[in-house]
Amino acid sequence: MEITWYGNSCFRITERNFATVVTDPFDSAVAGYNPLKLKSEIVTVSSNDLSHNNVSVVKGNPFVIEGPGEYERGGVFLTGIQTTPFLAENKDLRNTIYVLDYGTITILHLGQTNTVPSQTMVEELGNINIALVPVGGGNSLNASKAAEVISILEPNIVIPMQYETPYSKLDLDPLSKFLKEMGLTELETMESYKIAGTASFSEEGTQVIALDPKLSAL
Repeated sequence: MEITWYGNSCFRITERNFATVVTDPFDSAVAGYNPLKLKSEIVTVSSNDLSHNNVSVVKGNPFVIEGPGEYERGGVFLTGIQTTPFLAENKDLRNTIYVLDYGTITILHLGQTNTVPSQTMVEELGNINIALVPVGGGNSLNASKAAEVISILEPNIVIPMQYETPYSKLDLDPLSKFLKEMGLTELETMESYKIAGTASFSEEGTQVIALDPKLSAL
């Protein structure tokens, strides 16, 4: 499995013999980074906001998921769960978090959520191996709330998203603020995260892995 980050909360997840998934494709004029040129079989959209919902940039006639429910495409089982609307003054802008189940590995994409999940929701999510977590504040989790969510979910791997970078146009906090909350002084970044199965996970608790945003087109 390979997880590539394109900035904000947009990832491309590929696994042999499974459908390719793109999460939260953005409009670069709003979110920053390079214009996206992606191709996939599945697209998930967490919220109806151009920094998360610009499906037109994804080619391949993908199956688009824009809300809660249970779905299956190309061997990937996806569960969408609606969270509290992230903008109290606009109830129409809901947020959906997604669990992607690949049989042996489960990935949680928290979208633009800004609330700590209830115990009921945690039980509904089940065991999470890899959590894609917003950490930069704004309309989503800030550093301290992100750390709290991680302590509750106890995933094997955390990949931070939606934080300040030189390429982002959004008003967000830097990754360093989240690392401080997690008790980490520094963190080496990588181009993409590759894993060959659950045996690769550390037994020493949650590991934080930061990715460099991929700025070139596929």
